Amino acid sequence: MAIEAPYSKHNKNNWKLAIGFLVGFAIAFAYDGYLSQYEWSGRRSFYEEHTEKDGKPDTDMILNQKLPFLFMPLAAICLVCLLVVRNNKLIADDHELIISDQKRIPYDSIERIDKTYFEKKGFFIVTYKDPNGREIELKLSDRKYDNLRPVLDHLVAQMS
Repeated sequence: MAIEAPYSKHNKNNWKLAIGFLVGFAIAFAYDGYLSQYEWSGRRSFYEEHTEKDGKPDTDMILNQKLPFLFMPLAAICLVCLLVVRNNKLIADDHELIISDQKRIPYDSIERIDKTYFEKKGFFIVTYKDPNGREIELKLSDRKYDNLRPVLDHLVAQMS
């Protein structure tokens, strides 16, 4: 029986919030930088305050015109990151711990599980040997994965 720990809903929401804030800031700055020059905009006073008599913008107006072109690509990068991690999950099946398609840890290669801080801080450390014989520590946190307690219990049961 496989036990799944999906990627944390909290982390997904953080990515969504970052995207929302970046898009919102881009819209606000673009509005002030480009649309405040019109009478109907309601921000005509901002335009008049930040442009000289010859129509040349000051530093604040230039920032308002340039920042949307920074915020929108950042929002796109955050969206790509969200799309990459949204289906991540940790799977503990009968024979191995599956972190991703490329990273699988057979239970017989796991040397120890340190769950000292799981109750207080929400993480445990799995120490295992990779195929090259190197000892690797993998920290699994409940901030990154939901439903981590059953995975830990299953790992401990498999080690016994």
